[in-house]
Amino acid sequence: MFTREYMIDQLESEKAWDVVIIGGGATGLGAAVDAASRGYRTVLIEQSDFAKGTSSRSTKLVHGGVRYLQQGNISLVLEALHERGIMRQNAPHLVHDLSFVVPNYDWWEAPFYGIGLRVYDMLAGKYGFGHSRNLNAEETLERIPTIETEGLRGGVIYYDGQFDDARLALALAQTAASEGAVTLNYMRATGLIKQDDIVKGVRAIDDESGKEYELNAAVVINATGVFTDSVRHMDEPDAPKMIQPSQGVHLVLPDEFLPGDSAIMVPHTDDGRVLFAIPWHDRAVVGTTDTPLDEPSLEPRPLEEEIEFLMKHTAKYLTKDPVESDVMSIFAGLRPLVRAGDSENTAALSRDHTIAISRSGLVTVTGGKWTTYRRMAQDTIDQAATIGGLEERPCVTENLHIAGYQEECVKEGPYAYYGTDEANVRALIDEDASLGEPLHPDVEALRASIVWAARSEMARTVEDALARRTRSLLFGARASIEVAEDTAALMAAELGKDEAWQKEQVVKYTELARGYILE
Repeated sequence: MFTREYMIDQLESEKAWDVVIIGGGATGLGAAVDAASRGYRTVLIEQSDFAKGTSSRSTKLVHGGVRYLQQGNISLVLEALHERGIMRQNAPHLVHDLSFVVPNYDWWEAPFYGIGLRVYDMLAGKYGFGHSRNLNAEETLERIPTIETEGLRGGVIYYDGQFDDARLALALAQTAASEGAVTLNYMRATGLIKQDDIVKGVRAIDDESGKEYELNAAVVINATGVFTDSVRHMDEPDAPKMIQPSQGVHLVLPDEFLPGDSAIMVPHTDDGRVLFAIPWHDRAVVGTTDTPLDEPSLEPRPLEEEIEFLMKHTAKYLTKDPVESDVMSIFAGLRPLVRAGDSENTAALSRDHTIAISRSGLVTVTGGKWTTYRRMAQDTIDQAATIGGLEERPCVTENLHIAGYQEECVKEGPYAYYGTDEANVRALIDEDASLGEPLHPDVEALRASIVWAARSEMARTVEDALARRTRSLLFGARASIEVAEDTAALMAAELGKDEAWQKEQVVKYTELARGYILE
């Protein structure tokens, strides 16, 4: 059962844990799946909603990292390509292949990128998603009809993966729960419990009830991403900063800017970043930037210069130049990059994951990326088991199906990514036909999706439902504001909330969603 009430009951019935994990993003959830599937008594707490931060704000790609190949970081590429294949194997309802075209405008680009991407294919081995090849100008235009034609010589096509980050995070929370873990959102860590200067648990508060908990454990894992340093400072107030947050921003445009089913990858923009334009749910996602920030935020906002950069480069590579009114949504996410000396260029900082163990035994894992979440979790639990003196047990996640696993399922439309839960959502509509209606003509989600999110996906707020259980906020921020009232009413009926709660939720969501509108 995956309800918050059930999880609270489980939390209160257990007096001591093997593993307590702070942080409900990709890294923490992956660690919870790994620990629970080894048979360790595991609890994960998240201060907000699952994947509220970085883990729901990615470029939606499962990839080996062509950029890292260019930098010569072969070991990272090999690991990521291997993990990319495992993700598709274990979650085919959430991960699928996507073709990418690298447009060529200079004479040297076809041989340079052609050879590089063949090496990329070779490194993938049996986990390959498809074979790369060179395209002439006509073939490139067939794949990308809206590509800028002036000076176009051709392109190179290669294959990587695409997924829905927030939905995979939810599926990991459900998988961990099915393996016996307690996974709780809106449960905030307030301090660490120490015995003889050794970390032996976490103090937490339930932000819904106000009740405080002491979670005693053999080992505590800090998997809080860009908030890593705040938990480390609970352990060691004077610990030097470990994280340099870097902001990535994405625009969401109508599919007329990128019709078809191929993405564009520009390996080297003016600032040295890789630029992607990706088809996603009948829309185009364009990103990303790489801007260093001083402090992390749960709700980061795009900077004016980032917006200008993306608009300029979208116009540079596509025949149609976007204007502000074309932008359906704009979102920002923060990368938890591990500091390397005094480097000011975050594009040069490490994308590898790092595991650090403090003198008092706090295990911190940070860095990395979505594609390698499973390997990060395996490495973390290997270390944590040693620190906590737990019985040594092998990792089993390489062949563990993720919740909702279904080999054949729809990839687009309102039932995409539900996997085996599609039948449950359809059953709601069989009971009440009005739930089969879309929330809004410009919002893909059905009214049944909101009911299901509140009933069986631990959505607690309108934001949870519209931003992460469905992706309505990203598909169209303005349209999502228009359905906030209906969403609040549907959730209130499920959660037993009153009219005052509904009004408060609509106000809060509207204020949040306005930050995703380009004005």
